[in-house]
Amino acid sequence: MPISHPPTPGRALWVTAHPRAESLNGRLFREGVEALSTRYGMATSDLYAQDFNPVLGDSDLGELAGVPGNLAQQAGESYAAGQLPPEVQAEQAKLAAAELLILQFPLWWYGPPAILKGWFDRVLTDRFAYGDLDPELDIPRRYGDGGLAGRRALIIVTAGEDERSIGPRGISGDLDTLLFPITHGVLWYTGIETLALHVVYDADTLDPARAEQEIKRLRERLDTLESETPRRFRSLRDGDYRGTRALRADILPGRTDLGIHLTE
Repeated sequence: MPISHPPTPGRALWVTAHPRAESLNGRLFREGVEALSTRYGMATSDLYAQDFNPVLGDSDLGELAGVPGNLAQQAGESYAAGQLPPEVQAEQAKLAAAELLILQFPLWWYGPPAILKGWFDRVLTDRFAYGDLDPELDIPRRYGDGGLAGRRALIIVTAGEDERSIGPRGISGDLDTLLFPITHGVLWYTGIETLALHVVYDADTLDPARAEQEIKRLRERLDTLESETPRRFRSLRDGDYRGTRALRADILPGRTDLGIHLTE
């Protein structure tokens, strides 16, 4: 059973993953944090600036370093024993306090930079972000019922391609589908609901005027976040996957796209 981490109202965490502070991503980060700081107590994690180590390994396992076993479970035991490295404990503390999580990154090879994936690997440990069985339902407390339930997340992503090529019929695939491993497999898995993606298209070729437009558009979006309704994925607790980890055959029969995991 996971430890519950009720968020602190009015707290937010902005995690950014881009190596250049003077890039468009750097400006989006600074302008966005400034905009939100008028309504939230802000914590930030600039992963490149912090030189965050993305590699999960023995250094995360405390007294279990070098001991054969399940690495994820051992990291959870290290968390429970207070033996995680200080930089991981610091990130967990910021996340535990936040009711709003912002994840910002450029789209590299159709996914986030490795440093952000490593942040997921090391920070979202067993017993902190998810846990074992619900004693009443005898199902894992995951997919809507994790240790980080009660939070919302906004993903801000810059893409070098235009809206058509990375849209529903685009050659590069639909961006919502490409980022399903994050929105569903990372965030919803740990109980965090997600808002609609905030995408900056053609990010590699924006002229100064268009870059200013994107800054303005982001600030306007942040101003209205509280009025937005999160996208709701199906919960493991609601019975739609009863008896199996596949969606019940009577729900949306014949469909196999990832959209079946969203509630109507």
